[in-house]
Amino acid sequence: MSLLTADYDYTLPDELIARHPLPRRDDARMLVLHRADQRLEHRHFREFPQFLRPGDLVVLNDTRVIPARVFSDDAGRIELLFLENLRGHVWKCLVKPGRKMRLGAQVTVRGTTGTVIGLEPEGERVIDFTGPIDLDAAGELPIPPYFGRAVEPADAERYQTVFARERGAVAAPTAGLHFTPEILQNIAHTFLTLHVGIGTFRSVLTDDLTQHRMHAERFRVSEGSARAINAASRLIAIGTTSARVLETCGLPIAACAGSTHIFIHPPYQPRAVGALLTNFHLPKSTLLMLVSALAGRDFTLRAYAEAIALRYRFYSYGDCMLIV
Repeated sequence: MSLLTADYDYTLPDELIARHPLPRRDDARMLVLHRADQRLEHRHFREFPQFLRPGDLVVLNDTRVIPARVFSDDAGRIELLFLENLRGHVWKCLVKPGRKMRLGAQVTVRGTTGTVIGLEPEGERVIDFTGPIDLDAAGELPIPPYFGRAVEPADAERYQTVFARERGAVAAPTAGLHFTPEILQNIAHTFLTLHVGIGTFRSVLTDDLTQHRMHAERFRVSEGSARAINAASRLIAIGTTSARVLETCGLPIAACAGSTHIFIHPPYQPRAVGALLTNFHLPKSTLLMLVSALAGRDFTLRAYAEAIALRYRFYSYGDCMLIV
């Protein structure tokens, strides 16, 4: 167990970053981590149902990525990432370049003017617009920066899960991207909602990870989902987002809505999640630390090293791992 951020680092060859999806969602490779005997097994995601037991419940995040990246009308081309609607026409945004968007500065999007009325600790701007912003008309999908490319037409479908329905995320819950309607039809599952924020791409910058300030993400659990979760014998969290909600709420879970700052890292002991399906995460990220809390840091980094050696595909459009 380590609380040093440097101990959650690894080196990834650039060519192993998956910049485009596979032809079929369920064609991804799946590295299975067996915690009981510290064994690694190489499978494919389409075999995922074989690892489910009677009484298991698969818990998925049904958030939908919004076209949140917008460019201003003016020649200076301010880039805005609409993170959260705070009230009315007031939005929390990331902006580039930030030097042009100080308190009182104005920006125009599709003829609608916004004024910076607040600066957040993490650098986000609170912008009050004179009217509604139609993101579907003005924005584009905010694909991850490590893709190193512009958004393409195929991303509109493939950077959403097949069950995405609750608008609000600025990044996809990527473990869910592997599921097809056919697989869902044959497994017991339920949904919760966590709107993935920009913090999912941020590395921990403090040397001591306990000093890291975790970003907040909004979530909701319905009454029907709460009943299904409480009746299950084992919960299979699909992605770190589902895991964060389940661990925030604990068991028995109640229908609820709110936000979570939970930072899961060793030596945290899960109180709700029985197994986890997740993609491969960035070095020194809070998501890699979450995985290490479930599987152990040494076992996790050994799995990553083997995945790199066998040329697995990494990150959002990449392969996955199943921790059982």
